[in-house]
Amino acid sequence: MRDQSLKIENARYVVTVDTQRRIIQDGSILIEGGRISGVGKAADLAGARADRVIDARHRVVTPGFFNGHMHISYAHAVRGIFPDDLGSPLVHVFNLQAAMTEEEEYYTSLLAIVELVKNGTVCFVDPGSTKFPDACLQAYTDAGIRVILGECVTDRESPWSLPRYATGEAVARTASFVQKWHGRLQGRLSAWAMPFSPETCSADMLRGLKQVADEHRTGLTLHHGSGPQARKEYLARHGLRPTEYLESIGTLGPNVLLAHALGLDDAEIDCLARTGTSVAMCPVTAAKGGRGVPEHGRMPELLAKGVKVALGCDSPNNSNHLDLVRSMNMAAVQYKDARQDLRQIPAETALEMATLIGARALGLGDELGSIEPGKKADLV
Repeated sequence: MRDQSLKIENARYVVTVDTQRRIIQDGSILIEGGRISGVGKAADLAGARADRVIDARHRVVTPGFFNGHMHISYAHAVRGIFPDDLGSPLVHVFNLQAAMTEEEEYYTSLLAIVELVKNGTVCFVDPGSTKFPDACLQAYTDAGIRVILGECVTDRESPWSLPRYATGEAVARTASFVQKWHGRLQGRLSAWAMPFSPETCSADMLRGLKQVADEHRTGLTLHHGSGPQARKEYLARHGLRPTEYLESIGTLGPNVLLAHALGLDDAEIDCLARTGTSVAMCPVTAAKGGRGVPEHGRMPELLAKGVKVALGCDSPNNSNHLDLVRSMNMAAVQYKDARQDLRQIPAETALEMATLIGARALGLGDELGSIEPGKKADLV
């Protein structure tokens, strides 16, 4: 049976994020076979017929939002519990993850997805925190959301209860996960390699996981940061800055997404631009955690160098919400304050990071992220 056609008509504004960055007042969108076949003024599409019509009068239509870093399950179970002065909550959070059952993860994931969809997210990257994807598959199916999943792997000791394997086993597990899950849900589910961080993973393991991602034409994401102390330690150990170290072992590239990416210096930003590596920044988490965005945040410089910057909510215990509109707002205002410059991160750029730039950072920009004929109709 053919897909029903859909017409969204008479929208107050259609914010296209297309190549011309058009904002169409009194606009309409025609969708056929799940793809956008027309977008323009309502008067120009008045003659177009569809099986279903949505009257969007008094409403704004935008591309759906892409959440580039979002721990979907266990973190939702401790939202609002930790006091601000607890220190690092990671020990407690990962202990909870280790103890969580399949049923508990299903319901916490479902709760999180409901909030994500309600606030406009159409795709999220869960950086390896889902323990039981088989149990959570029904939640992804029912929500209709796009999901990027992976299995968290490490091969070094850490102070947290992270999954640790021998190097070869970690690489083999990742390859098996990708083979099993990539392309499920009619292509809405993607499987990536997901090492936790450079500090918890050996160079051999990171190289092996990047090879898995390359061979399966998929992605790799990991937590990453820099800063004066980290640079001092890496320069002493490797003769390289933290980001340069990742490049030296072949773990950067267009299919790599670095989460957080605070504290980068100019040489590290050049490294990301040179290799085509993307980042997912979590502005609310950074502010709430006192990470020193005025000193260590380099979002404007990353964007100026052409690095694809996605936005993420990180986790509900870190950001206290799963709302990319609030993350857009934080990204747009915190650098104006930090730099005392109102030109920093205009609203249009913040929206682009949650839509087209975010989709490109996740390797989905050819099909999603803007309202243009031929693209998939993931809309808000």
